[in-house]
Amino acid sequence: MRNIVVLEDKGDWSVDSPEVDTVTAQEYLTRDEFAQIKGARVFNLCRSYKYQSMGYYVSLLAAARGHKPLPSVSTIVDFSLVSLHRLAGEELQDMIDRALAPLQSDRFTLSIYLGRNMAKRYDRLCTRLFRLFPAPLLRCSFVREEAGWRLRNVKPISLADIPEGHRDAVTEFATEFFSHRYVPTAVEIGSSRFHMAILVNADEPEAPSDPKAIARFRRAAEKLGISSEVITKDDYGRIAEFDALFIRETTNVNHHTFRFARRAQAEGLAVIDDSDSILRCSNKVFLAELLTRAKIPTPRTIIGHRGNLKTLADEIGLPCILKKPDSAFSRGVLKVNTHEEMLEQAAVMLKDSDLFIAQQFMPTEYDWRIGVIDGEPLFACRYHMAKKHWQVVNRQGDGKAQWGKTDTLPLWSVPPHVVQTALQACALIGSSLYGVDLKEIDGKAYVMEVNDNPDINAGDEDHGQKEELWQKIAQAFLRRIEKSKEGKQQK
Repeated sequence: MRNIVVLEDKGDWSVDSPEVDTVTAQEYLTRDEFAQIKGARVFNLCRSYKYQSMGYYVSLLAAARGHKPLPSVSTIVDFSLVSLHRLAGEELQDMIDRALAPLQSDRFTLSIYLGRNMAKRYDRLCTRLFRLFPAPLLRCSFVREEAGWRLRNVKPISLADIPEGHRDAVTEFATEFFSHRYVPTAVEIGSSRFHMAILVNADEPEAPSDPKAIARFRRAAEKLGISSEVITKDDYGRIAEFDALFIRETTNVNHHTFRFARRAQAEGLAVIDDSDSILRCSNKVFLAELLTRAKIPTPRTIIGHRGNLKTLADEIGLPCILKKPDSAFSRGVLKVNTHEEMLEQAAVMLKDSDLFIAQQFMPTEYDWRIGVIDGEPLFACRYHMAKKHWQVVNRQGDGKAQWGKTDTLPLWSVPPHVVQTALQACALIGSSLYGVDLKEIDGKAYVMEVNDNPDINAGDEDHGQKEELWQKIAQAFLRRIEKSKEGKQQK
């Protein structure tokens, strides 16, 4: 991958590295040869990133050319958002307090040069701030308050702001950075056409994909020319470095996964799960209304609220199922057997939401799970109910969970009406990756819910297909990436 350092004027700075082309902003913006380069990393060292300044246009056009600008336009905007500075400070509070504890003063300014500082003791904090606000040169201001140190602001600086005594060290940092001997962001450089981020949470006990499944997907993507890197929520500021984002962490609207999806889409990345799918699938009230209006078969469903609590049991029948709007993994899903129990549990749900779902109880030995991507069936499983329980998972009071067994079947063996109903439900949501839960009773399929971010684990959902399943997902990403690149070239 080619590195291009863009300066306001050629005399501003120089880096003695064969991996780097140093050009002026005027040259980068106006010379056709730079527009034709594919897959370059652009290090924008212009004196200002103000709106419609030369520095702003360098990052803007770099993105349009399919290059990877540092900083991206999104990062430039982030510098003006005080709320983001506050959130970054809260997220890194413990690290900030430890790093600045020895200081005697009540104010401190930290300079960050390509993720590093002159004092090595600040390198870890510098790396984290560089990941959140990826720009070549940064200056962070801190103030000491009663509760501890507070990050006051983060702003980019120009080459002219670097003290004379720091310039030799900064040149050394840059040389090491461009030769990949020291890269705080851990960017993988290779011959692949595209680069993908896979968002995971290693501490999540019920992650949608296990490490073995992630490894299978990465191999499948590599065969299509897509290199990949596993990232975490700490890498939010690095999104612009990638061509695609695959979220393999449980999603929710009020969660960093949703912010990752939104940021990635704003940067023009191919994203699964996209923010619209997260928004639509995570709310059971929305799904209930959507499926009902489209006349997709579902168990009898009523939206519960304070005004219909007294009549709800008679309308829906008992026993029935109550669901929180944002329930997932069988959490927030309850079976009630009496009118009194319904009133009690509904009152609890109404503390967090003005609406909830009441659904007809339809007992079956198993639920169908049909995986769908881009409107095509991907896999089919039968999730059996946990032993002596009405759900596929039985959560014990001690926090332990007992799961029913999973059967993975070839798609051709699944009753056609089950697959067709699943595809009809997904078409209402979008064309991303979904998992549709259905019950089959008397030859008819009923949609329970449509899930974004479906479980795909090695030996379960991919059983029988293995690499082939992951290749289908990788191909879906490749189509999205190429479409995005074509759209940018046509603008």
